[in-house]
Amino acid sequence: MESKRVIATDKAIKLISKLREQYGDLIFHQSGGCCDGSAPMCYPLGDFYINETDIQLGEVAGCPFYMARDQYEYWKHTHLTLDVTEGRGSSFSLEIPLGVRFIIKSRLLTKEESDFFMEEEKV
Repeated sequence: MESKRVIATDKAIKLISKLREQYGDLIFHQSGGCCDGSAPMCYPLGDFYINETDIQLGEVAGCPFYMARDQYEYWKHTHLTLDVTEGRGSSFSLEIPLGVRFIIKSRLLTKEESDFFMEEEKV
């Protein structure tokens, strides 16, 4: 079984492509509560410090997607979908000046997905 913890909608992928043209390689970090609450933040690669307290959940459109380890403990039973909505957020994410913002839609993992990820984490 191939499964991903985080994916992106077509709309999000198009926005990522537009941002990549302007800023180069990008990185996502699921914010833990500052500014827009718990929102995905997009930065130029290298502009956001990743350390041992962050874990990489996967990649969206070729961009690494991270979350703080303690926040992951609350979200580890969910599948995340990166999407875009109209309206300005109040964060430092790259898309904000365009009048849109990234959002996360989540759902509980299926039993099969949960079992898959539990085995993957043991490795």
